[in-house]
Amino acid sequence: MRRPPIVPAEQWQAQRAALLVREKHLTRELDALAAARRRLPMVRVDKEYLFEGADGPVRLVDLFEGRRQLIVYTFMWHGPTEHCSGCSMFTDNIGHLAHLNARDVTLALASRGPLAELLAYRQRMGWSIPWYSSLGNTYNVDMGGGDGFALNVFLRDGDEVFRTYSTTNRGVERLGSNWTFLDLTPYGRQETWEDSPEGWPRSEPYTWWRLHDEYGKDPV
Repeated sequence: MRRPPIVPAEQWQAQRAALLVREKHLTRELDALAAARRRLPMVRVDKEYLFEGADGPVRLVDLFEGRRQLIVYTFMWHGPTEHCSGCSMFTDNIGHLAHLNARDVTLALASRGPLAELLAYRQRMGWSIPWYSSLGNTYNVDMGGGDGFALNVFLRDGDEVFRTYSTTNRGVERLGSNWTFLDLTPYGRQETWEDSPEGWPRSEPYTWWRLHDEYGKDPV
């Protein structure tokens, strides 16, 4: 079995320290990238998309579930016997949605497949993420998913919906935690340390974090 070389502790520490310099640089670059993302303009979504959900037909604005921000992952669907392992792995790594909900963010899946097939697979995989069928509309194509996968972020103002961000391919690959999801949204993590436009909602870091079943039990 091949393995890394064994070196004295002092040499390991020196090389680890050198790598840490690069890691810290990347962290600052990612913070700056998230700050630029929060300053992106947005596009009004004028088309009236109708999805099929577990409780019946719903519009895109309904996917927000009353919140202001929405992340929709277009899950690749090619039939009940050809499940996408990549999309499945991505979905497996989505954390408890209560943490996103606490920052006014809803996350949902959408696929061009019959709803019964989608929900059956969701049950098999043990997921609870809302999943909608886009089989009867052009959402996937319009939002960059086509027959593949994509991730889109939206902002709601009343009944008006705006598209604020989109990514696919390796842009999706690096995602998977509540922090990286929040970094995609127009309001970000909503914490005081972030470089955000004046007037953006924010609170001190750590103070709003809760166990997923403890949100709403005390003021944030």
